[in-house]
Amino acid sequence: MSRRGLLIVCVSLMLPRAMGVAQEREIKVRGDRSRIEGAGYWIYNDLPRGSDEAKKSGKPLLVVFRCVPCEACAQLDEQVAERDPSVRELLDKFVCVRIVHANGMDLSQFQFDYDQSWAAFLLNADLTIYGRYGTRSHQSESKDDVSLEGFSKALSGALELHAQFPKNKAALLAKRGPDSDVKVPEQFPSLKGKYGAKLDYEGKVVQSCIHCHQVGEAVRLVTRSSDKPISDKVLYPYPNPKILGLILDPKEKAKVQRVAADSSAAEDGFRTGDEIAMLAGQPMLSIADVQWVLHHAGETGKLAAVVLRDGQTKSLTLTLAKGWRQQDDISWRATSWDLRRITLGGMRLETLSEDQRRELNLPADQLALRAKWVGQYNEHAVAKRAGFIKDDIIVAIDGDRSPITESSLIAKFAQTKRPGDKITMTVLRGQQRLELSFAQQ
Repeated sequence: MSRRGLLIVCVSLMLPRAMGVAQEREIKVRGDRSRIEGAGYWIYNDLPRGSDEAKKSGKPLLVVFRCVPCEACAQLDEQVAERDPSVRELLDKFVCVRIVHANGMDLSQFQFDYDQSWAAFLLNADLTIYGRYGTRSHQSESKDDVSLEGFSKALSGALELHAQFPKNKAALLAKRGPDSDVKVPEQFPSLKGKYGAKLDYEGKVVQSCIHCHQVGEAVRLVTRSSDKPISDKVLYPYPNPKILGLILDPKEKAKVQRVAADSSAAEDGFRTGDEIAMLAGQPMLSIADVQWVLHHAGETGKLAAVVLRDGQTKSLTLTLAKGWRQQDDISWRATSWDLRRITLGGMRLETLSEDQRRELNLPADQLALRAKWVGQYNEHAVAKRAGFIKDDIIVAIDGDRSPITESSLIAKFAQTKRPGDKITMTVLRGQQRLELSFAQQ
């Protein structure tokens, strides 16, 4: 069979599956609207109406952003959307708004970790932010990041802040970030002309939707297209406090479940059971609130913290040492898919285990990254066209054999390489040792 004939066969085999997935997503998105609107408890895709109702009722606002087709945080989303009995009374005290797209989203008002598929804002009717809820540190698992119990406590905390408003408004001002240079996602250069301000329910609704992770990608592409390297803040958004040694309890607001030994948090005096009430002068309602403060923190410095310990308040400082953001793992992020295109030619890499290293007689102090996946199409197929295949073992990069994780390698290339720069990798393929090269995008 000719190459062209083989390509036609492959496309014909893949097309029905792709069409099936697209149709399934259409059904999910349309079904979500029908189900939620039919129940009558949520205002759907209409923030102005929600704000108006909050002003009239005196209630605070709950605004949930949800990527419907995504499975991550699906259980929590279902529990909240269906008004689980454990949070029903609390939800009744809010005007609840559900938004299932990033189209038209005010990027100055709604700033959060755009790699999430579920994120909540707790606000006053005038859109002063009481807090955020929603954390993610894994591609699919969410049990270590969010829970209905933790969400319930964030709701209760927001109601307490609402009762004190506007006397506490000054302490809440820092919960809104600086104004965005781009007003709404559809104005980013990489998205402009492809999307409108609303979903197209009269046509193909899924294709008309801007996903939150596309916003994160667009932010990085703006920097990539300039002459500046991508900063740590852009590469490592919303750092998880665990990189400082603070493992927070997902069933609480911002309570320390464990302090990692020999960590900066341990040296700063944090203990298991401490509840972080204030950080950098802001009240904390969730792990996401802690991440917000860390996201806007400096490259080094100390953050003032007030913790509740054994019924007493205690003042501590959280130290940020040089390079602290780089301890975070970005490989789980949806936006790293595009970063792999830019820096790794579309490959997804994983570190070899000790057993795998022994089989290949590779020492622990030598680079050993396996090509778990090699992109097959378009701009994601740069490595494939350079000759890389699945299961190749990368043992040197531009002659350097120092061990490095995929996450750190992506960041290194994003910050030190420019489009067009050539990368040469030494790979093991069975008994062969090959030198393969490709250019950064």
